[in-house]
Amino acid sequence: MDYANLPKHIGLIMDGNRRWAKGKMLPIKLGHKQGAETLKKIVRYANKIGIKHLTVYAFSTENWRRSEEEVDALMNLLQNYLNDFTKEADTENIVIRVLGDVTELSEDLQRGIASTIERTKNNTGIIFNIALNYGGRAEMIKAVKEISEEVKNGKVNTEDITEEMISNHLYTKGQPDPDLIVRTSGEMRLSGFLMWQSTYSEILFLDKYWPDFSEKDLDNAIENYQQRKRNLGK
Repeated sequence: MDYANLPKHIGLIMDGNRRWAKGKMLPIKLGHKQGAETLKKIVRYANKIGIKHLTVYAFSTENWRRSEEEVDALMNLLQNYLNDFTKEADTENIVIRVLGDVTELSEDLQRGIASTIERTKNNTGIIFNIALNYGGRAEMIKAVKEISEEVKNGKVNTEDITEEMISNHLYTKGQPDPDLIVRTSGEMRLSGFLMWQSTYSEILFLDKYWPDFSEKDLDNAIENYQQRKRNLGK
């Protein structure tokens, strides 16, 4: 691996927790729990090797369609994850941010998110984005509404709307677009993940469930990325 040519921003679509659990005849919530442990390991490793930005798809706007029992278990897991990992993030110099509409989450979880963001904001290591209640279309609608309001109030003229302006109204404002996106579980679609930002992302689909994803898998994904020729439309 060429450490001088690391992707600046990696996106991870962590798919396969449920199928991993079912394959082992375990409750689904244990699949999500193991997936959370895998995530802690990968974030630490990405920080260690010098990745500057890492965004993970934790809970999409469509995931509310799952059973109430599973959604409740996921939310409890997320709350516990934030509580536990925030302490580790402090010692490992990790910045935690959340992408998505958190207003639809419980008040306890919203307080936990706010506390986590505040507590880690001055760290200088990897920026770890958790896409939570996130959807690419919802993000675009949010951006369009905000810009429309600025046009309505006379702050912006329609002819002044640029790609940069739109990017500045997205959850990832101020961060580079992902160079590499990896999806586990064998599914070959992005499912609304960073739709605007992924225009020129290199994409890798792995036939492996997320709980089994390892540091070596991340190394291999980065090496795969480094072997690709990126023309970026040129």
